[in-house]
Amino acid sequence: MTRSELIARLAAANPHLYHRDVECIVSTVFDEITNALALGDRVELRGFGAFSVKKRSARMGRNPRTGEAVDVSAKYVPYFKTGKLLRERLNLNE
Repeated sequence: MTRSELIARLAAANPHLYHRDVECIVSTVFDEITNALALGDRVELRGFGAFSVKKRSARMGRNPRTGEAVDVSAKYVPYFKTGKLLRERLNLNE
């Protein structure tokens, strides 16, 4: 699902809200999650999951075309861990 599809579904489910308001709400939520992660904070949405930041250490990589060794610098990457309710709902049919 893309951002625009999410906005369209939320607008359809909430006809009392204007489409532009739903778009503003979704953008605000995503911006706040992004800002919190940029500050190194953890964002937890109960029943859905938790967003956090993990550090990847520097390492030696390989260029796939030439096979040449390449230095890959250390970096921070976003990480998502699903919540218990989401996992249970995804595995309901098993």
